[in-house]
Amino acid sequence: SSSNMAAAGLLLLALSAAGCARRDVLELGDADFDYLAPEHETLLVKFYAPWCGHCKKLAPDFEKAASRLKGVVQLAKVDCTVNSETCSRFGVSVYPTLKIFRNGVNSAHYDGPRTADGIFHYMKKQTGPNSVPLQTEEDLQAFINHFDASIVGVFSGPDSAALAEFLKAASIMREQFRFAHSTEPGLGASHGATAESVLLFRPPRLASKFEDSVVVFKGHLTIGSLRRFIRDNIHGLCPHMTVENKDRLRVRDLLTVYYDLDYQHNIPGSNYWRNRVMKVASQFASRGLTFSVANKKDFLSELEEEFGLGASDGAELPFVTVRTKLGHKFTMREEFTRDGKSLERFLEDYFSGRLKRYIKSEPVPEKNNAAVKVVVAETFDDIVNSPDKDVLIEFYSPWCPHCKKLEPVYRELADTLYADPNIVIAKMNAAANDVPLGYDVQGYPTIYFVPAGKKDEPIRYEGGREVRDFLKFLKREASHGPVVSGGRDEL
Repeated sequence: SSSNMAAAGLLLLALSAAGCARRDVLELGDADFDYLAPEHETLLVKFYAPWCGHCKKLAPDFEKAASRLKGVVQLAKVDCTVNSETCSRFGVSVYPTLKIFRNGVNSAHYDGPRTADGIFHYMKKQTGPNSVPLQTEEDLQAFINHFDASIVGVFSGPDSAALAEFLKAASIMREQFRFAHSTEPGLGASHGATAESVLLFRPPRLASKFEDSVVVFKGHLTIGSLRRFIRDNIHGLCPHMTVENKDRLRVRDLLTVYYDLDYQHNIPGSNYWRNRVMKVASQFASRGLTFSVANKKDFLSELEEEFGLGASDGAELPFVTVRTKLGHKFTMREEFTRDGKSLERFLEDYFSGRLKRYIKSEPVPEKNNAAVKVVVAETFDDIVNSPDKDVLIEFYSPWCPHCKKLEPVYRELADTLYADPNIVIAKMNAAANDVPLGYDVQGYPTIYFVPAGKKDEPIRYEGGREVRDFLKFLKREASHGPVVSGGRDEL
């Protein structure tokens, strides 16, 4: 009835006013969720419990993000200890759970960052339509003049089946890419668009004579074919690698040139070195290596940690690395010359297999005759991959308390098996040495058993941490029954 609607309207106004007066995060519950959520085109809701530690940690960042997003995206919260009906309806079982609602409809699970800055940038991308409708050439120019690439669909009319498919694809991929579309005849024709086509515009700041700024997709449009087209063309010959997109680029063998790149304040200076890289890249483009440029400052700690770059090394000149998808690393030792010839020589050596891999390794120990063998990256192959030995290897870190606790037990195990010619008990400081591919070391200590004759099939040790537990495991897995002796003194 109209009196009920009026009451609901007053309740809505009162609650909105209370929410605004108090803070920028809207409080919702069983009584008002269905009234208030549809009021907002985009709403980020935090489902929480007051006693939960992670929720308390998130709270100040969530509040900060809410005030920065005011007027753009509304942030809200639901206390699940008193609003169990709403929380169970949306399948909330862990706290905090964040969900994105569009016009009151649960649209996506929020899986973005949990910092104020991260929430702000992630949700900014969530606003507005999945694909921006364009009417005029001016709309098109304004849309494509952006820091990121743009994907623009041009269609024959609003009933086009390809347009419907394009909009579906945009709703799935909107978090990764920017989409727009038009049904205006002739729009985008100057860029090669026909009645039904998709244009991929590379960012204007990366325009170069070495590649087209626009790529046209003219095949049969499906979500899958559009995704493949974007994946194959979005980065172009030499993209700008950032902290945000590095994981997408590193799924392939990747050469990166690091220098004082700054596209916000110095576009010509940033493109000076990039053009030299692109000139060389265009000669090697078909050889299975991808190219990129990056700001050295953004990756300084990684370069120092993983490639042994001293902070002061070649401050003015670019620093060049190759990282393959298998995790092999190479660095260019020659100075980067302005004519690009040194980069060419580096690539010739890389493709002909003449380059020595860069391996972060501690020095090889002069003596290694204790019961527990010390392995460094340089000796990993010789010791752990020795074909006829069973090897138990502990990856540890010097500062880890669990490793220190394990040390006497591990030493006793090595003493017990010292007389066995087939079993090696070893350890490697994983903080100071590159861990080879095939070993997943996320925490310390991580222990693997590497069987004789099956060196590409290491087995993760998940058992107990007492000598008897290790011996039981080795009796089961070792290629020869372990030879157990009494203790011995270390040399």
